Amino acid sequence: MGKGGNAEFLWCGMRVKLGFAFRVVLGLWVVLALLRPVTGLRPLRDRAHSWGDEWLYIRKDENALGPFTYWNITGTYRGSWRFLDSTNNSARFPDFGKSSGNSIIELVSSPTKITGVHYVQGVIIFHDVFDNEHEVGGSQIRVEGVYIWPFRQLRMVANSGKEGELSQDEEYILSNPYHLLGVFSTQVFQESPRDKIRRKQHSPIYEMEKHCNIEIAAQVSRVSASQNDGDRERYHLEGLMESPSVDDDGDCFSPLLLNATSVNIEAYYNKAVNYTLMVTFISFLQVLLLIRQMEHSNTQSGAAKVSILMIGQQAIMDAYLCLLHLTAGILVESLFNAFATAAFFKFVVFSIFEMRYLLAIWKASRPMNSGEGWETMRRELSVLYSRFYGILLGGILVIYEFHNFLRPILLLMYSFWIPQIVTNVIRDSRKPLHPHYILGMTVTRLAVPLYMFGCPNNFMRIEPSKSWCICLGVFMGLQASILLLQHYLGSRCFIPRQILPEKYSYYRRFDQDTNHATDCVICMTAIDIMQRSNECMVTPCDHFFHSGCLQRWMDIKMECPTCRRPLPPA
Repeated sequence: MGKGGNAEFLWCGMRVKLGFAFRVVLGLWVVLALLRPVTGLRPLRDRAHSWGDEWLYIRKDENALGPFTYWNITGTYRGSWRFLDSTNNSARFPDFGKSSGNSIIELVSSPTKITGVHYVQGVIIFHDVFDNEHEVGGSQIRVEGVYIWPFRQLRMVANSGKEGELSQDEEYILSNPYHLLGVFSTQVFQESPRDKIRRKQHSPIYEMEKHCNIEIAAQVSRVSASQNDGDRERYHLEGLMESPSVDDDGDCFSPLLLNATSVNIEAYYNKAVNYTLMVTFISFLQVLLLIRQMEHSNTQSGAAKVSILMIGQQAIMDAYLCLLHLTAGILVESLFNAFATAAFFKFVVFSIFEMRYLLAIWKASRPMNSGEGWETMRRELSVLYSRFYGILLGGILVIYEFHNFLRPILLLMYSFWIPQIVTNVIRDSRKPLHPHYILGMTVTRLAVPLYMFGCPNNFMRIEPSKSWCICLGVFMGLQASILLLQHYLGSRCFIPRQILPEKYSYYRRFDQDTNHATDCVICMTAIDIMQRSNECMVTPCDHFFHSGCLQRWMDIKMECPTCRRPLPPA
């Protein structure tokens, strides 16, 4: 009992000592944990060796500096520029002919080792700067500098680096959808590569970068919530661009005031997506209209009345739109799905429906020979396809060569109803096109050019031309009106009778000879040829038919039901 009591006493003493040691260690750990953030609240000068080191020490708390919240100014800014003086006092650059204009600023902000200071690279594009004949677009200046975000200050200078040497951060500028779509629309609709090279060779902006030290000082402010139409915050830049001379010979030009507001990329994306939805919906409507027209002219005679040039011209237009949307989708990767969908529907329209209709018209209009083999037909088909794709590729070369005359070329392409009008007059065709097809195609074909050249806020940033849009609308409306008049009043209703060729009359006078057959071989009923009325029609080969029977027959075949001789238009 004595030994057991001693052992139990020793064990209790050891347990008390271990518990005390454990509480001491736990207390020290709690004290250290509590004191650790306190050391972070000590003055910076007491624990930092240099200015750069003290900012490095609080680098991890950059986003929690109280009122100095970090603003990410990376993005695209649209605004204006103007000289502070009424006239520019530059004697070195007399090409500065205007005192104000529009500008676009692309900025890329990346953090540095110094907290609160970000490195900024970008491009400033000034529109409407020079008054010379070689200035096609805007003048571009590459800039770099620092953004001190606790003070909302931006300091930049012109970057004199060699063209083409972009850093990793500057790649954002080239991959920005706003910038890419602007480049796409400029290359396709506004400025040709040849004009761009010529502008670079004659633009004084490069001489200005050699002789001037361009300095920009701007203040960054946040756009109010009432003016912000998206989830992402928008910012406003307001600053001054000065140009002290390299040779200390005064300023190169007067101080220039810059004002720009960041572009809402979300709204810009929505515009592009809505445009592709519009094109997709229009393509679907055009498919329905083509099906309606193919049903209207599903016979050999009906298909032969349709102009093959009219359908081929529309197929080439849809092929161009397919290539344009596919190119835009490849260029702007973030919008690839939207543009690829629009391109796919355009591909379906021209490659399946319009090409099928083209083959039906070609087959109906070519003469049928009994001894003709498959090899002859295949050669003719090869010629037809080679002509179509040859015109398609040749048109691309013509558009590239005469890029400055793009709008007259578009007017020429939108004259696709004229071949059908001429065909109706020459052949005196009866109702070759359905009225719904005429009206529907006229309206749907106008949607894309009117958006590109008429909408003031289109996502391609093309300068609207109200006069050209009115001209295109009147031109298309005139063509559609003539087709509708031909449909309801006759193909030659607007042509004077004096210049019309002699037309065969199916109601001509004939000798009342009893030898003439008096039965209609179409309906197998008797014909009363003794009464002079419009119920009986006689062919050039002197065969008699009921008027309704022969007209329905000629809608299928333009040949005599009795002797199979060709029939003239009714």
